[in-house]
Amino acid sequence: MSKRQQAPGELEDVRAFVNTRDLERGQEDLASASALADWLAAHELVAAPVRATNEDLRTAREVREALRALLEAKAHGAPAADAAATLDAAARRARLELRFDADGRGHLTAGAGGVAGALGRLLAIVDRAMATGTWDHLKACGRESCRWAFYDSTKNHSGVWCSMETCGNRAKASAYRTRHAGQA
Repeated sequence: MSKRQQAPGELEDVRAFVNTRDLERGQEDLASASALADWLAAHELVAAPVRATNEDLRTAREVREALRALLEAKAHGAPAADAAATLDAAARRARLELRFDADGRGHLTAGAGGVAGALGRLLAIVDRAMATGTWDHLKACGRESCRWAFYDSTKNHSGVWCSMETCGNRAKASAYRTRHAGQA
Protein backbone atom coordinates (compact mmCIF):
# COMPACT_ATOMS: atom_id res chain seq x y z
CA MET A 1 0.00 0.00 0.00
CA SER A 2 1.38 3.37 -0.98
CA LYS A 3 1.85 6.04 1.67
CA ARG A 4 -0.07 8.34 -0.65
CA GLN A 5 -3.04 5.95 -1.06
CA GLN A 6 -6.08 7.99 -1.93
CA ALA A 7 -9.53 7.71 -0.43
CA PRO A 8 -12.55 7.46 -2.71
CA GLY A 9 -14.36 10.58 -3.91
CA GLU A 10 -14.65 13.58 -1.66
CA LEU A 11 -13.21 11.69 1.33
CA GLU A 12 -9.83 12.24 -0.35
CA ASP A 13 -10.10 15.91 0.64
CA VAL A 14 -10.33 14.89 4.31
CA ARG A 15 -7.37 12.51 3.99
CA ALA A 16 -5.34 15.19 2.22
CA PHE A 17 -6.29 17.77 4.84
CA VAL A 18 -5.14 15.56 7.72
CA ASN A 19 -1.91 14.95 5.82
CA THR A 20 -1.09 18.64 5.44
CA ARG A 21 1.19 18.01 8.40
CA ASP A 22 3.78 15.30 7.92
CA LEU A 23 4.84 14.42 11.46
CA GLU A 24 7.67 12.14 10.42
CA ARG A 25 9.36 14.65 8.14
CA GLY A 26 8.39 17.70 10.18
CA GLN A 27 6.71 19.33 7.17
CA GLU A 28 3.78 21.72 7.53
CA ASP A 29 1.82 22.54 4.37
CA LEU A 30 -0.34 25.03 6.28
CA ALA A 31 2.62 27.16 7.30
CA SER A 32 0.78 30.47 6.92
CA ALA A 33 -2.70 31.90 6.59
CA SER A 34 -2.16 32.40 2.86
CA ALA A 35 -1.00 28.77 2.49
CA LEU A 36 -4.27 27.70 4.15
CA ALA A 37 -6.30 29.88 1.77
CA ASP A 38 -4.41 28.44 -1.20
CA TRP A 39 -4.94 24.86 0.00
CA LEU A 40 -8.69 25.39 0.49
CA ALA A 41 -8.99 26.96 -2.97
CA ALA A 42 -6.95 24.19 -4.61
CA HIS A 43 -9.31 21.61 -3.09
CA GLU A 44 -12.38 23.63 -4.11
CA LEU A 45 -13.62 23.95 -0.53
CA VAL A 46 -14.18 27.69 -0.96
CA ALA A 47 -16.26 29.17 -3.77
CA ALA A 48 -14.00 32.15 -4.33
CA PRO A 49 -10.54 33.17 -3.19
CA VAL A 50 -10.64 33.64 0.56
CA ARG A 51 -8.44 35.71 2.82
CA ALA A 52 -7.50 33.63 5.84
CA THR A 53 -6.37 35.09 9.14
CA ASN A 54 -3.91 33.75 11.68
CA GLU A 55 -6.92 32.78 13.82
CA ASP A 56 -8.33 30.82 10.85
CA LEU A 57 -4.96 29.09 10.53
CA ARG A 58 -4.95 28.14 14.23
CA THR A 59 -8.51 26.82 13.97
CA ALA A 60 -7.79 24.85 10.80
CA ARG A 61 -4.76 23.20 12.41
CA GLU A 62 -6.84 22.33 15.49
CA VAL A 63 -9.55 20.78 13.30
CA ARG A 64 -6.91 18.85 11.35
CA GLU A 65 -5.38 17.40 14.53
CA ALA A 66 -8.84 16.64 15.93
CA LEU A 67 -9.64 14.65 12.78
CA ARG A 68 -6.32 12.79 13.14
CA ALA A 69 -7.19 12.08 16.80
CA LEU A 70 -10.60 10.77 15.72
CA LEU A 71 -8.92 8.40 13.26
CA GLU A 72 -6.52 7.20 15.95
CA ALA A 73 -9.28 6.80 18.54
CA LYS A 74 -11.29 4.72 16.11
CA ALA A 75 -8.32 2.39 15.56
CA HIS A 76 -7.52 2.00 19.25
CA GLY A 77 -11.04 2.11 20.69
CA ALA A 78 -10.08 5.12 22.80
CA PRO A 79 -12.38 8.04 23.50
CA ALA A 80 -11.72 11.28 21.64
CA ALA A 81 -13.58 13.77 23.82
CA ASP A 82 -11.19 16.67 23.20
CA ALA A 83 -11.27 16.02 19.46
CA ALA A 84 -15.06 15.82 19.49
CA ALA A 85 -15.31 19.15 21.32
CA THR A 86 -12.99 20.81 18.77
CA LEU A 87 -15.02 19.42 15.86
CA ASP A 88 -18.31 20.42 17.51
CA ALA A 89 -17.05 23.99 17.84
CA ALA A 90 -15.95 24.03 14.18
CA ALA A 91 -19.36 22.71 13.11
CA ARG A 92 -21.07 25.50 15.07
CA ARG A 93 -18.81 28.16 13.49
CA ALA A 94 -19.56 26.68 10.06
CA ARG A 95 -23.29 26.82 10.85
CA LEU A 96 -23.76 23.27 9.60
CA GLU A 97 -27.41 22.64 8.90
CA LEU A 98 -29.45 19.91 7.29
CA ARG A 99 -30.90 20.93 3.91
CA PHE A 100 -33.18 18.89 1.67
CA ASP A 101 -32.97 18.77 -2.11
CA ALA A 102 -35.92 18.48 -4.52
CA ASP A 103 -35.72 14.68 -4.31
CA GLY A 104 -36.13 14.83 -0.53
CA ARG A 105 -32.56 13.79 0.30
CA GLY A 106 -30.94 15.55 3.21
CA HIS A 107 -27.43 17.01 3.08
CA LEU A 108 -25.36 18.82 5.66
CA THR A 109 -24.49 22.26 4.35
CA ALA A 110 -22.21 24.93 5.77
CA GLY A 111 -24.13 28.17 6.21
CA ALA A 112 -20.94 30.13 6.89
CA GLY A 113 -18.55 31.29 4.23
CA GLY A 114 -14.79 31.64 4.23
CA VAL A 115 -12.52 29.33 6.16
CA ALA A 116 -15.23 28.41 8.69
CA GLY A 117 -17.48 27.27 5.84
CA ALA A 118 -14.66 25.33 4.19
CA LEU A 119 -13.91 23.49 7.43
CA GLY A 120 -17.63 22.83 7.74
CA ARG A 121 -17.64 21.28 4.26
CA LEU A 122 -14.87 18.93 5.39
CA LEU A 123 -16.93 17.96 8.44
CA ALA A 124 -19.97 17.36 6.21
CA ILE A 125 -17.81 15.01 4.11
CA VAL A 126 -16.86 13.14 7.30
CA ASP A 127 -20.56 12.84 8.18
CA ARG A 128 -21.41 11.42 4.73
CA ALA A 129 -18.45 9.02 4.93
CA MET A 130 -19.67 7.80 8.32
CA ALA A 131 -23.15 7.26 6.88
CA THR A 132 -21.84 5.28 3.88
CA GLY A 133 -19.23 3.28 5.81
CA THR A 134 -16.19 4.63 3.96
CA TRP A 135 -15.07 6.47 7.11
CA ASP A 136 -14.29 3.12 8.73
CA HIS A 137 -11.56 2.57 6.11
CA LEU A 138 -9.87 5.93 6.63
CA LYS A 139 -7.22 5.30 9.26
CA ALA A 140 -4.17 6.85 10.90
CA CYS A 141 -0.92 4.90 10.62
CA GLY A 142 -0.29 2.88 13.76
CA ARG A 143 3.37 3.94 13.91
CA GLU A 144 3.51 6.71 16.53
CA SER A 145 6.10 8.79 14.69
CA CYS A 146 4.07 8.70 11.46
CA ARG A 147 0.28 8.84 12.09
CA TRP A 148 -0.29 9.53 8.35
CA ALA A 149 -3.93 9.25 7.26
CA PHE A 150 -4.47 6.50 4.69
CA TYR A 151 -7.38 4.70 3.11
CA ASP A 152 -7.30 0.99 3.92
CA SER A 153 -8.19 -0.84 0.74
CA THR A 154 -7.01 -4.27 1.89
CA LYS A 155 -9.55 -7.05 1.31
CA ASN A 156 -10.40 -7.49 4.99
CA HIS A 157 -9.75 -3.82 5.91
CA SER A 158 -7.21 -4.81 8.54
CA GLY A 159 -4.44 -2.41 7.48
CA VAL A 160 -2.54 -0.83 10.34
CA TRP A 161 0.26 1.07 8.62
CA CYS A 162 0.21 3.60 5.82
CA SER A 163 2.90 1.58 4.07
CA MET A 164 4.01 -1.96 4.78
CA GLU A 165 7.32 -1.21 3.05
CA THR A 166 8.25 1.57 5.47
CA CYS A 167 6.15 1.86 8.61
CA GLY A 168 5.14 -1.80 8.73
CA ASN A 169 8.71 -3.03 8.35
CA ARG A 170 10.03 -0.53 10.90
CA ALA A 171 7.37 -1.51 13.44
CA LYS A 172 8.03 -5.21 12.94
CA ALA A 173 11.81 -4.73 13.18
CA SER A 174 11.39 -2.71 16.39
CA ALA A 175 9.14 -5.40 17.91
CA TYR A 176 11.69 -8.07 16.93
CA ARG A 177 14.55 -6.13 18.57
CA THR A 178 12.47 -5.63 21.71
CA ARG A 179 11.62 -9.34 21.93
CA HIS A 180 15.22 -10.40 21.43
CA ALA A 181 16.96 -7.70 23.49
CA GLY A 182 17.14 -9.85 26.63
CA GLN A 183 18.53 -12.87 24.78
CA ALA A 184 21.80 -11.23 23.68
